[in-house]
Amino acid sequence: MSLEKALKTASEIYAEHYADATVVLLAGSVVRGEATQHSDLDLIIVYDLLDQARRESFFHDGWPVEAFIHDPKTLDYFFRKVDRPSGVPSLPDMVADGVEVSQPNKTTTEIKTLARTILDEGPPVWTDVDRNNSRYAITDLVDDIRSPRSVHELHATLMYLYPAMANHYFRSRGIWAAKGKSIPRKLAAIAPEFAKRFSSAFDAALTTADTDQIIQLSADLLEPDGGFHFDGNSRLAPKNWRSS
Repeated sequence: MSLEKALKTASEIYAEHYADATVVLLAGSVVRGEATQHSDLDLIIVYDLLDQARRESFFHDGWPVEAFIHDPKTLDYFFRKVDRPSGVPSLPDMVADGVEVSQPNKTTTEIKTLARTILDEGPPVWTDVDRNNSRYAITDLVDDIRSPRSVHELHATLMYLYPAMANHYFRSRGIWAAKGKSIPRKLAAIAPEFAKRFSSAFDAALTTADTDQIIQLSADLLEPDGGFHFDGNSRLAPKNWRSS
């Protein structure tokens, strides 16, 4: 679907489902020019005031729609208390890059300014504990792929290692992270050479069970932070984690 057609569809949804909304933005793959025949339509719907934020999924004229419904204060909360601590700015990205379906207004300007402010602030700085926990998790997963019991166990482990390595690359450098299908796109955009090695390593492991490239790439990735980490790792559970 073209952006023009997507905007027309979004306008229909606005009129039929959210006519009282103050702001409607179209976001996601359609706006980036990356939509496929199975892509959904991502909409940010903002009212002046809601009892609570919500997310709705439905079909409109055969088109799958994901609507993220907020008011300005719930958006602020999700930006600061949900997305920023996670290191993945899903909602700020959608708001900052969203194309206006509703007419431009003060609220549109305010929420887009807030989204860009959060994005400019970047994710929370990783502490030594964060780095060491990530090093330990990757070390543990790499140990599992050195001598997997079966190709099925190898694939299962690789599914965890893929986001763990990408997250370490982003967060250890103070960069907003990505998740799922966004990982290869973001890696390619900010670190083309690493992205090539990353893709090649996982391709080899998944197609031929050759894990040498991944093991070496993991070692290179962790080396600036002290390398693989197992011996001496220790983590405290919160004191209130006990039954009364």
